Amino acid sequence: MRAVIQRASKASVTVNEEKISAIEEGVLILIGIENLDTQEDIDWLTNKIVNLRIFNDEEGVMNNSLLETNGDAIVVSQFTLHASTKKGNRPSYIKAARPEVAIPLYEAFIATLESKMDKKVGTGVFGADMKVELLNDGPVTILIDTKDKT
Repeated sequence: MRAVIQRASKASVTVNEEKISAIEEGVLILIGIENLDTQEDIDWLTNKIVNLRIFNDEEGVMNNSLLETNGDAIVVSQFTLHASTKKGNRPSYIKAARPEVAIPLYEAFIATLESKMDKKVGTGVFGADMKVELLNDGPVTILIDTKDKT
């Protein structure tokens, strides 16, 4: 499972010209799911995300977590995070999970994140053509891959 976590002053997701999710301070999480991902990946990744110290304290130092700031989150599925560009110019998405595998894991990721944050999170629509807007604060952008924990 791969995630791109972007600290946001605000973010939103629009589908078919309808804004379906919006946050102010918090994180936009782009999540890529592969066939070998499990609930163990979800638990590890959501724990890492809510505890990342990427928000400024009163002295302007990144010492606070999403939990400490009571920030919000939007989760957007993005299979292109598993693109392989080793051969040619057309990316291969062979490692990205098919919808029958990815959708239940995406939903479990959202439920687990909501449980750890003790609040609802915004989402995209799996497989939809989405317009994602972000005012990246910092900018702060973190890439995490559950297959690379060391």
